Amino acid sequence: MKDIATLFSNNRDWSKLLHEEDPDFFERLSLAQKPRFLWIGCSDSRVPAETLTGMEPGELFVHRNVTNLVIHTDLNCLSVVQYAVDVLEVKHIIICGHYGCGGIQAAINNSEIGLIDNWLLHIRDLWYKHSSLLGAKNPEKRVNILSEINVIEQVYNLGHSTIMRSAWRRGQNVVIHGWVYALHDGLLHDLQMTATSREILEQRYRQGISTLLYR
Repeated sequence: MKDIATLFSNNRDWSKLLHEEDPDFFERLSLAQKPRFLWIGCSDSRVPAETLTGMEPGELFVHRNVTNLVIHTDLNCLSVVQYAVDVLEVKHIIICGHYGCGGIQAAINNSEIGLIDNWLLHIRDLWYKHSSLLGAKNPEKRVNILSEINVIEQVYNLGHSTIMRSAWRRGQNVVIHGWVYALHDGLLHDLQMTATSREILEQRYRQGISTLLYR
């Protein structure tokens, strides 16, 4: 239980520090949240969304799952998106993958881990869909390239969701971005998969996959 006690101790220190820096911080935070960003990222513990973006509590609405997937039948993810877009009215949705992703590697290797294998079938589908591209790449680079492809595909999925179609149709100003995070240096990379409408989404998707093909 020592590890758990450490978490509570850290929490008290953190709360005390913030209160000393801004005595009204928690009172303001308790009244409402108005984040401008929704972050959809991987569950990997090495990719802490608020930390790597320098965001404070209340500034980033977050959903995370293994390999940062946006699946049209995943009501958990879609509920988060719907609340963020329709209620919180976020301005930006960021789908962020990362290099060296264990889930991507497991999907490529067709590893047998357990229940999660069913979830990673979505990545296996991308592996087969883009096999002509990936098969021509150095095996050591395939994990990172598939991580980039996955982000591009998830931006595409989100842009074709009923939530985003409705938001864009009514003229709501909400932008989807596709990023990837590098574990080795802590830097974010913009994949230029930025969409403000379904028309632009189609263009960026084709451009994104073509860029990976000829890189």
